[in-house]
Amino acid sequence: MQFGMFGSAQAKRGGPSDDSGAGFREFVDRNVEAEQLGYTSTFLVEHHFTGFGQVSATLNLLTWIGSRTEKLRLGTAVLVLPWHNPVLLAEQIATLDLLSEGRVDVGIGKGYRLSEFDGFCVSLEEADERFEECLGVMTKAWTSDSPWSHKGTYWQYNDVIVEPTSSQLPHPPIWMGAGSPRSIKQVAANGFNMLLGQFDSIEQISEEIALYKTEVENLGRVFDPKTVAVARSINILDSKKEYEEAITNRMAARRRTQELARRSGFEDTEEAAAAGTLYGPPDEISAKLQALKDVGVEYILVNSPAGIKTLRRFANEVMPDFR
Repeated sequence: MQFGMFGSAQAKRGGPSDDSGAGFREFVDRNVEAEQLGYTSTFLVEHHFTGFGQVSATLNLLTWIGSRTEKLRLGTAVLVLPWHNPVLLAEQIATLDLLSEGRVDVGIGKGYRLSEFDGFCVSLEEADERFEECLGVMTKAWTSDSPWSHKGTYWQYNDVIVEPTSSQLPHPPIWMGAGSPRSIKQVAANGFNMLLGQFDSIEQISEEIALYKTEVENLGRVFDPKTVAVARSINILDSKKEYEEAITNRMAARRRTQELARRSGFEDTEEAAAAGTLYGPPDEISAKLQALKDVGVEYILVNSPAGIKTLRRFANEVMPDFR
């Protein structure tokens, strides 16, 4: 199995006497050490208007991480295309890919937090159309060697040639967040890699991979299990008390996300909170990983609420059994 990281850093809000950047610097240091521990990638979220300092300028932070690492792949999970100017985004991604010598993985999505769409004054009902148009323009920007124009519903460009070109050609690998059968089929049809969410149960993961594999093979391509990355929250815990505290924190984090997303059908239960986790002592985590491997998972992105301490233990006590 292959192991990367998924998550976010936090910048503390405060006055002149507060070190607001400490969380970002710690996160960069964490990634530098994680590369040495054997993690192969880091995928950062993009979120806005949270009030608790989640990463908003994802590519900026990845650029800093890239300057401090040598082989670690630099991923986004995900850039929400409906909010972005596609040409500017294509330029920024290509620049990072050049500077990192071809280490960028472009994770893209449509977005789901209603609070963010409201903040940008973008209708959630337009998300699908904006996503498709933005992706089409980005692809044209990366692959066109001569000037082109675009007269779309949401973006217009006149006689432009977009620079620079990326190191990975025709563009960096594209990963798309998916969960519904419709989105999984879309990922396969576009020839993209697939990101599966940290809240999905193993039963859901099994069904999602099976559908993606079928769609890929029906299109005449060979399915590679490492084109599917599954995010899992990880906590190595040595007592029942530690487990209960970790699940309580997990439930609080899910509620906070739900307040921002305002999704229907939210299940505020311990069972739902635990479904997408690798929590427990090393042997139990290994058993959960084996169960994921048995349904076709070969690429795990771990989110570590406890930071580098957990990443070290996972690398030393669990990962060797799956290499």
